[in-house]
Amino acid sequence: MTHRDYSPIDRALIQLDQAVRTVFGRPLTTERPDPGRGLPEAELDEHERRHIARLMRINHTGEVCAQALYQGQALTARRPEVARSMERSAKEENDHLDWCERRLDELGDRKSLLNPLWYAGSFAIGALAGLAGDKWSLGFVVETERQVESHLDGHLAEVPLKDQRTRVILEQMKADEVHHAEVARNAGAAELPAPVRLAMRLTSKVMTRSVYWV
Repeated sequence: MTHRDYSPIDRALIQLDQAVRTVFGRPLTTERPDPGRGLPEAELDEHERRHIARLMRINHTGEVCAQALYQGQALTARRPEVARSMERSAKEENDHLDWCERRLDELGDRKSLLNPLWYAGSFAIGALAGLAGDKWSLGFVVETERQVESHLDGHLAEVPLKDQRTRVILEQMKADEVHHAEVARNAGAAELPAPVRLAMRLTSKVMTRSVYWV
């Protein structure tokens, strides 16, 4: 069954299943191995462990948002090939979601309690971006991935070199985000207006600061 064979009810049920898996369960992944698997655990003091865990909680929520954005955009994309591209990227983002959650478990911390709120808001933004037209939706992907890449660079600067398990996850996530941006750019993404890019950065700051603590 192809993307266009699904009825509106089928698609709604699929979206609901994906939302529940993303926020409350384990997402469907591409089965890529966790980059940190097999690496020794670093000796971290309590302050380092708590700070790294909170950074990974931010990254986990960021992936919840990315999943919601892609699903919202896929739902309202006008060209089937754009919808399929969004769905492929969403599945790869699920790998990141899974890796971040596993790392949080290893560090003895929890996911953000705000995830349902951020998923709902991001899904709505993604759907609106899709309604604006495929070139703008793709432009939204490019700008999102550009900001995520910068955000991951910041976290890599804060994670100690000795914590290779965390660092390799972040490095692979960064490589994937660069790839997703390139795919969207090649598909015809438009450059977003400066006020939209600024609004996205401000929203990102609200998310990171709130999720660090909650």
